Amino acid sequence: MKIAIMSDIHDNMLNLTKFLSWIKENKIDQIICCGDVCNNETLKYLANNFKKTIYLVYGNAELYQPEETKKFKNINFVGRFGAVDIFGKKIGLCHEPWFVEKVQEQDQCSFIFYGHTHKPWEETKNNAVVLNPGTLGGVFYMATFAVVDLDNGQRELKILSKLK
Repeated sequence: MKIAIMSDIHDNMLNLTKFLSWIKENKIDQIICCGDVCNNETLKYLANNFKKTIYLVYGNAELYQPEETKKFKNINFVGRFGAVDIFGKKIGLCHEPWFVEKVQEQDQCSFIFYGHTHKPWEETKNNAVVLNPGTLGGVFYMATFAVVDLDNGQRELKILSKLK
């Protein structure tokens, strides 16, 4: 099972549209968004254009209210941080990197995904793969996202401008 991890859209609808098109073509099973979608319209566009499950973390630059997420049956709202079970794997989610250790203390996770810094990063901490997919919005760094195959643990960073 393949999941796409993205963060920090910051209302860049052009990049979000390209991302959603790519994941549909490549049969991605679920999306994790590590925060900073930003406004209600971007949230609505994301939910309406990917009908499968979306796990959503609340970022520091959100303009929508958390209650807005209840309007969309395909959005599983995690709040600021937490852990979820995805295809039999415990996955930790947060926006800011300083919550990574807190997530790992609460739940022993195979993976922990976060955003906020806009910089792609991967490391291993306490037996968990800790990964930041970068910024889908392309703010400060080029637009990127990650794809993880939960069956074999393979991870790949995708650069949006290089996708066909």
